[in-house]
Amino acid sequence: MSAVISSGAAALGIELGSTRIKACLVDASNPTTVLAVGSHEWENALEDGVWTYSEDAIWSGLRAAYADLLADVRRQGAELTDLAGIGVSAMMHGYLAFDAEGNLLVPFRTWRNTSTGAAAAELTDLLGINIPLRWSIAHLHQAVLDDEAHLASLAKINTLAGWVHEKLTGRFALGVGDASGMFPIGTDGGYDRDRVAAYDAHAAGFLAGRSLTDLLPEVLPAGADAGTLTPAGAALLDATGTLRPGAVAAPAEGDAGTGMVATNAVSPRTGNVSAGTSIFAMVVLERPLERVHTEIDLVTTPAGHPVAMVHCNNGASELAAWAALFARFAAASGQSLSSDAVYETLLREALEGGSDAGGLLAYNHLSGEPIAGLAEGRPLLVRTPDADFSLANVMRAQVYGVFATLAIGMQTLAAEGVELDAMFAHGGVFRTAGVAQRFLAGALDVPVTVGDTAAEGGAWGMAVLAAYAVAESGTDLAAYLTDHVFAGSASDTATPEPADVAGFADYLARYRDGLAVEAAAVTALPLGGIRSSKNEGTA
Repeated sequence: MSAVISSGAAALGIELGSTRIKACLVDASNPTTVLAVGSHEWENALEDGVWTYSEDAIWSGLRAAYADLLADVRRQGAELTDLAGIGVSAMMHGYLAFDAEGNLLVPFRTWRNTSTGAAAAELTDLLGINIPLRWSIAHLHQAVLDDEAHLASLAKINTLAGWVHEKLTGRFALGVGDASGMFPIGTDGGYDRDRVAAYDAHAAGFLAGRSLTDLLPEVLPAGADAGTLTPAGAALLDATGTLRPGAVAAPAEGDAGTGMVATNAVSPRTGNVSAGTSIFAMVVLERPLERVHTEIDLVTTPAGHPVAMVHCNNGASELAAWAALFARFAAASGQSLSSDAVYETLLREALEGGSDAGGLLAYNHLSGEPIAGLAEGRPLLVRTPDADFSLANVMRAQVYGVFATLAIGMQTLAAEGVELDAMFAHGGVFRTAGVAQRFLAGALDVPVTVGDTAAEGGAWGMAVLAAYAVAESGTDLAAYLTDHVFAGSASDTATPEPADVAGFADYLARYRDGLAVEAAAVTALPLGGIRSSKNEGTA
């Protein structure tokens, strides 16, 4: 292994996810061979009403994830001095605004913020396409509507992946999949010219003679020249100073694009579900949708093919909170369990629950959820007195809750006549074989496949894109993945079980009705209204 790594024959993928920054090193000539991994945990913070990560958290976290990967390399008796390829991906969308010197003007506004309703609605009408709340153009235009002071110094905007890529390579460029979450992409693979012109006219006063494209990064498809790792970039990434510059850089991508790559879901009639802090489904389209749907985003694959995206702000975080609760119970009882063991126990128990979760409802809304019509969220477990309140049903309700809002959005695509031949899934919740995968198949009424790369997820997908950039094979991305990466790879497919399909349908009908309870909780229980009582006695 030492020879493989030190010869510069490895490709590195880094993904800045919502709760972890992951690094994955693969053999550039055979990306299914994972050479080393590293990670760093981090969390967003709600500061002055804005979900954000600090600049220091971004750069220190990036270095920490790389240092963890480097430690894995060295445990194997190797050194990492050269890379053949490198690529960065991150949580999509949001808003990073910079002045002409590259200084960040306001704290990073992540995809999780839902304060852009007025701008998104105005732009949806203007551009004739759904503009989601979290898209960069929605954040920019909301700042225009609010006449924010930082606009006077604004020179460019970017996504998180694009900013990290720029720091590593010096290139102000972005992969088309991530760019499609900044502004709509046209048929030529760049920003839609007609819609850019419409926005330029609409916001002429703010732009002051500029075009919107003057503020946005260059758009690149997978495999295109996106620069190389510079000396400054290598020093930023590797605190030990042993990493040399020169690695070929893949275009930076969003986590949705790397999820498609990691599951080989980049061809029409394929789709994938990525479950983490958020949860989203990507469905590669055969034809344009007939109508504008506010619950459907129109984005692209990393190669630029049109995709319908159902994005939900709230994914598996609430399920993780329940797992942590039971982990603490186990520890308090003297039976300490690993996180994997806790999930295994709870998810296996969920299989024993009723197909409709026994009448229980679980709302996983820690933040606002546009598909559900919620500007804010309050996680809830709801039951009627006659519900079957058991551990099995509690846990099945929690897993169903992860998929419920997603299923609402997917029903919109079904009504448009969109058909799927294959749905792939990845994310930590699928690591316990045969549980979340089976429930998702029932929720969507489509076979769901999980491959042996599911646990590595987007960081591995980005490493594959880095290897693709190195290969310069001349083949398109779909053929490269099918013939070179996934040929002979292991996978498991769960077909929908009729009882699960019927049970989830009953659950979802009650879930829709119960959204009124969730909305009432948002009104009745304001954020910041809890006084800490830790270690306090009672009167």
